[in-house]
Amino acid sequence: MRASRLVTTTLVLTAHGSRDPRAAANTHAIAGHLRRVAPEYAVRVAFCEHSSPNLRDVLREAGGNGGDTIVVPLLLASAYHARVDIPAMIAESGVAVRVAPTLGEDSRLVQVLGERLSSAGASRFDPELGVVVVAVGSSRPAANAQTATIAAPLSRGTRWAGVEVAFATEGPQPSVPEAVERLRARGATRLMIAPWFLAHGRITDRVAAYAAQAGIPVAEPLGAHRLVAATVLDRIEDVLTAQSAA
Repeated sequence: MRASRLVTTTLVLTAHGSRDPRAAANTHAIAGHLRRVAPEYAVRVAFCEHSSPNLRDVLREAGGNGGDTIVVPLLLASAYHARVDIPAMIAESGVAVRVAPTLGEDSRLVQVLGERLSSAGASRFDPELGVVVVAVGSSRPAANAQTATIAAPLSRGTRWAGVEVAFATEGPQPSVPEAVERLRARGATRLMIAPWFLAHGRITDRVAAYAAQAGIPVAEPLGAHRLVAATVLDRIEDVLTAQSAA
């Protein structure tokens, strides 16, 4: 159980940002859930690009209010935004902050992905079902390799023909069509796509367009599920625990 704290710590929930308003709406929904379940924190929302307010401006405002500030990347992978954009914007703000780890391949997020598949009609006991988990992909191979590890826990306890993790952007392998062919080669006669995304946006729309043409149903993204917020809170605890141990 989290220890009670005075409202002196500001959490800056920092998302990628998108021209699609659904992405920002989802970020605000997660922030709203955090405010309800963790009122000991002052929760702010910020973005790296495309959406407002940007992280640099939010940090400057938070720094002027005093107290502790923790930047919480609302990102699934430790890729460019987590490793380059966010540190650069923090440096430009001139504010001393601590940074939480990314959400990563947390078991609770995999659980949410399984729930989204079930809601879309996937049976855990269907031996002819192949699941394509679609992530955005990164220019950093290690990030893609880490994302690919979600296949094993997602398929555990099922009778599916298989799970393949694919990437929606050019470069990382396999692509979505390549993953589909791999699953068909493994005996899958039914397919379903599971977006490893927090929210709908332009990339998920492209995936959905491909899926519609191929006749493949698509589950919902992770969204503002309560377990997403729970994962965020654990990342904050990682920061606080590290501080206590220092």
